[in-house]
Amino acid sequence: MSTAPTPGTPGPAALPDAALPDAALPDAAATARLVDLAADLARQAGDLVREGRPDRVDVAATKSSPVDVVTERDLASEALLRSLLARERPDDGILGEEGEPVTGTSGLTWVLDPIDGTVNYLYGIPAYAVSVAVVAGPAVPERWTAVAGAVHGVADGRTYTAGRGLGAACDGRPLRVNAARPPAESLVATGFAYTAQRRGEQAQLLAELMPHIRDVRRIGSAALDLCAVAAGNLDLYYERGLKPWDLAAGALVATEAGARVCGLRGEPAGEPMTVAGPPESVEWLVAFLEERRATSGA
Repeated sequence: MSTAPTPGTPGPAALPDAALPDAALPDAAATARLVDLAADLARQAGDLVREGRPDRVDVAATKSSPVDVVTERDLASEALLRSLLARERPDDGILGEEGEPVTGTSGLTWVLDPIDGTVNYLYGIPAYAVSVAVVAGPAVPERWTAVAGAVHGVADGRTYTAGRGLGAACDGRPLRVNAARPPAESLVATGFAYTAQRRGEQAQLLAELMPHIRDVRRIGSAALDLCAVAAGNLDLYYERGLKPWDLAAGALVATEAGARVCGLRGEPAGEPMTVAGPPESVEWLVAFLEERRATSGA
């Protein structure tokens, strides 16, 4: 059964900062097939992550700081995704969180997050996902054109999917962002960095934001945050420090559900800042963050 959103589902025809002309991108039928493949890959990796989780999860390695952890399941999940792609799409490139980049010849690159929300996984908190996207053009968020993507919530089994121009869905149900609300009625999600200095800066920024909004959530998975905006479970989301694999699939799901996904000062979403939500609400939050120089400092 196809998991691709049905053509005609509400959603913009392209991401705002499309890097390639339409002629260089897959057509609707090819995009739908890529959505199906992304969803299948994410579910297979999700099965491995869920079924292989021991009662106690140990840290296999750390990255930017002692709290930026990698588990054995992160490594195994990405290895599975890479092996499946080598069989199904041998000419495509791969950009994954845990392994070395693979340069392809097709013009398409798969962007993989084998477990988004690893700390949640480590502690047994059921908010972690496998994120699989395919993009055209350079494999950096500021320059690529996202084509298809899937975010599979491992604990609850839900799969969010999107295709460029095809809309977004959760297990086949079309998604649409909330209508814009006043800031005081908006539920906002964010995330925090792994380094102490930046976390302190982010906490101060959040303290300034809190009096203006309904409340805040810190879910711990950027991919699920972006999908929650798409599904109307959150009104707004912002975060500094996202890597390409953190936002590739989720940003497409949110965009195809009608969200604006962007950075600050006219820049596209990326590591300096990602903001997502109804366009009018995003305009307010972007202005708030710009006024407070939210991307300055370490």
